[in-house]
Amino acid sequence: MGHSTVLVEIDGVRILTDPLVTRRLAHLRRRAPTPTVDPVDVVLISHVHMDHLHLPSLRRTTRDARLIVPDGAGRLVRKLPVRSVEEVRHGAVIRVREPATGRSAVDVEVVPAHHLSGRGPHSSVIAPPVGYVVRAAGRAVYFAGDTDLFDSMRTLGPLDVALLPIWGWGRTLGERHLNPETAATATAWLDPTTVVPIHWGTYSALRFGGRPAWIDQPPNAFRDALARLGLQDRLCLLQPGDSLQLDADADVT
Repeated sequence: MGHSTVLVEIDGVRILTDPLVTRRLAHLRRRAPTPTVDPVDVVLISHVHMDHLHLPSLRRTTRDARLIVPDGAGRLVRKLPVRSVEEVRHGAVIRVREPATGRSAVDVEVVPAHHLSGRGPHSSVIAPPVGYVVRAAGRAVYFAGDTDLFDSMRTLGPLDVALLPIWGWGRTLGERHLNPETAATATAWLDPTTVVPIHWGTYSALRFGGRPAWIDQPPNAFRDALARLGLQDRLCLLQPGDSLQLDADADVT
């Protein structure tokens, strides 16, 4: 759905990541279609930066959902119309659905992320960032949130899909972000069947007017970096609004 917002539907459970679905965010304008999000079961928040924990977007997407946030972020979201709020640290495993006849258990494993913990200069909120691995029906989908490389990334597999950030909303990246080169290294470490680049091509500063030329360059650089590692066959490039379906036999379709 653009930026780091991905809808993962796995064995009947709908899980939404870091919803950011507004046309504007402070000095940023959305350069992709604004999505409509039908009700979801679970919302995962990776960290407390405003483009990942965005209260107006959460009000649109979390009604009656189970909201999972990093430890320390609970006070930001306590007024939202959600079913529950759970604060987590890496190492936790959240049972989203119990197994029953004809359906599998759905678990969310909370994993580390190497990123900044604060919300910003005008907030005292501190929450250690995390990523998530959703496991159900023999599938594993990794959502990295925002992160740079970290050593234990090598241990998160096996994975069917890795959702990896490759850029941001400006011409340059701040510290502790994956870029096309390091995201290719992360792909090698994680060894997923499929890698989907996220966190690119959706927002840019208002001062650019229309859609800036650089906004579509990161996936091309990521493809080239994967090719240098012999991993170009893992890439599934989705534009906001596109989808990827995995069939029951674990082949990408």
